[in-house]
Amino acid sequence: MSITLLVLFGVIALLGVPLSLSLGLAAVITLWHYDLPVAMITQNMATSINSFLLIAVPLFILAGQIMERGGLSERIFDAAEAVVGRFRGGLGYVNITSSFVFGGISGSSVADIASLGPITIRAMATRGYPLPYSAALTLITATLATLVPPSILMIVAASSSGQSVGAALAGGLGPGILLAGALAGYNGYISWRRGYGEIVRRGAGHSLQAIGRAMPAVGAPVIILTGMFSGIVTPTEAAGLAVLYTFIVGFLVYREIGLGDLVPLIVHSGRTAGSVLLILMVASAATFIFTIDLLPNKTAGLLSNVASSGFATLLLMGIVFLIVGMLMDIVAAALMLIPVMMPAAVQAGVDPLHFVVFMTACLAVGLASPPVGTCLFATAQVARIPVERLTLAAVPFYILNVVILVLVAAFPEIVLWPARILT
Repeated sequence: MSITLLVLFGVIALLGVPLSLSLGLAAVITLWHYDLPVAMITQNMATSINSFLLIAVPLFILAGQIMERGGLSERIFDAAEAVVGRFRGGLGYVNITSSFVFGGISGSSVADIASLGPITIRAMATRGYPLPYSAALTLITATLATLVPPSILMIVAASSSGQSVGAALAGGLGPGILLAGALAGYNGYISWRRGYGEIVRRGAGHSLQAIGRAMPAVGAPVIILTGMFSGIVTPTEAAGLAVLYTFIVGFLVYREIGLGDLVPLIVHSGRTAGSVLLILMVASAATFIFTIDLLPNKTAGLLSNVASSGFATLLLMGIVFLIVGMLMDIVAAALMLIPVMMPAAVQAGVDPLHFVVFMTACLAVGLASPPVGTCLFATAQVARIPVERLTLAAVPFYILNVVILVLVAAFPEIVLWPARILT
């Protein structure tokens, strides 16, 4: 039954039908073919999104849109440049730092590319960095937004797997910081070896001025993360605060956004969130079929025969996650993989929270990888270079990503320690 569903889904998707519709049609046909109640689909779809936590998804998307339109992302970039731009490879460090901070507000890698991408790529290219390297670094740093809180994918994955959203968001900090550190180390080495970038020394007054202008923007992730991890607000309430705070800063402090801009931004955010939540709804029907077909149990039995430990199980699953993430939308991938893989991982001794964060980290690589990586094509368009050239330039960063994934699989405390400390 599960094989029938997956084959139908693949065939329909290859015909060019949107993924959400492909999965829904495949589920309906499968239920009808095996004489199961098709009405179960509507019931599962309604139940899957009946969650207060999921309101955070459109709100964080809206916060990212307001940041882009309200000038907050540009101020964050200027402040980062004032702090670390004076070193060899400085703009590379700025790229990493600004993406990390922006990811702490928007929770969206695509939003990072759209807002910071043009700024960082243009600045690096005009100051002695090769365009392919600038674009490749921007591409990979954008995936940090899928790891660090308030990652939209992490919220969806934790919610659908029954894990604490706050703990999952906190757990993502470990891999996020590890990847940011690895990128910074590689950027420093390659910039020193090849002479990338100009060393720009600015006066203390200029640096303090840039930092001062950015303080209201940087206050957003501080308020969001402090509120969530202290227990003062829920992730959904934190998302509401993010929208309110970023709009106030963009409207009253930077004065680059007006009341008239709010409605178009809400509509755009609603459309984006709608596509994510629609996938979540139809994936619940696929989960129902996987469950009654006992696919999770079959997968667990198969993996137990192949892998001898939780680490080996995660490595095998990581290969699957990477391949699937390269071939389909990562939200749809997560929602289809969780009910199949998570029981097998837990049976092998893997902590459920560790599994969710590791899976999210693997799928984040898919955002930046061919053939369908959303961030890959967005970055190529922003940088105006061929996708093939960008992919080749990003190979060292892909290798770094894989190394980080192996470390996360081998050492659960990278995920579990931040989750214990912050929640």
